[in-house]
Amino acid sequence: MNPEMTLPFGGETPVFASRPVWCGRDSTVIGSARIGAQAWLGDAAVIRADGQPVVLGDRFWLGHRSTVHIATFDQGTICGDRVTVGRNSVIHACTLGSDVVVEDDVVILDGASVGDGAVIEAGATVFPRAELAGGFAYAGSPARPVRPIELGEVAERAERIRERSAEGIGPDSDPPQDIDPDVFVARTARLRGRVGLGAGASVLFCCALEAEAGPIVVGADTNIQDNTVIRSRGEGVVIGRDTTIAHNVRIADCRIGARSLIGIGAVVAPGTLIADDVMLAAGATTDPGQILESGYLWGGRPARILSPLDADRRTMMLRIVESYCQHGRDYRQAQEQLAG
Repeated sequence: MNPEMTLPFGGETPVFASRPVWCGRDSTVIGSARIGAQAWLGDAAVIRADGQPVVLGDRFWLGHRSTVHIATFDQGTICGDRVTVGRNSVIHACTLGSDVVVEDDVVILDGASVGDGAVIEAGATVFPRAELAGGFAYAGSPARPVRPIELGEVAERAERIRERSAEGIGPDSDPPQDIDPDVFVARTARLRGRVGLGAGASVLFCCALEAEAGPIVVGADTNIQDNTVIRSRGEGVVIGRDTTIAHNVRIADCRIGARSLIGIGAVVAPGTLIADDVMLAAGATTDPGQILESGYLWGGRPARILSPLDADRRTMMLRIVESYCQHGRDYRQAQEQLAG
């Protein structure tokens, strides 16, 4: 069984050491990915190596709606053998050893390293460049060691994650057929209801935009990255132009301004108002009705001001938007060639 969608990127095509044991519905593998024997990919699992390599060892297990990605300009992702990743987690531009368990709703960020035989417990965030020694269980945001752990318990935790795999992610609706030619919507993304996408916007792989009540409106040149879920069950969701919504974000009825960045794995609660020029850190959450003022980096659970949004961060945010506009054009062309 092969992934439902495989795309080249930059002339590189994914390579599997052997045919995967299982590839779930909408599973997607892209670019310079090298994946070991006996891989298992859940529903809406995404491995995206578009700009740097992803190297995954034997018996790699990626749970439903989880994402493996790279830092486009400078760092790939490497995992050892027998790595198990639960649901809705993100492995991003980092290095994991062998016999590592990453539970549900975990974010591991750029430059981090995790040693052999470690467990990252559900809901934890591993901060950029953190070095986590093997043989411990880690929890919290930032992830900190909570106790030593033996390989036998690591294997038991991995097995519990794998036992839940039969649950899947449930049915999704089909994407709309009348997408503007300046917009990229991945074939594995799912849009339902009144969804408006501005020129140059991109909705990447395995995202779900569900306008059950009010509309979802996405501004021009805004990118919605892999496995993000946006649901409107009330007044709707409005996202301004030139904004980045990173991997595996959860967004309910809210307003997000222009030129903002919502970090990996963040959760934006109903009624949140995020002003223009805001960065919300990876793994952060907002409270219902919270207002995030312009010009700051916000982080934490619930989010609080961490620092002013300096020139370097603003430049980085603009660079991401420009990069994803190009990604959208490249992916649209590759997807059209695949369909042809």
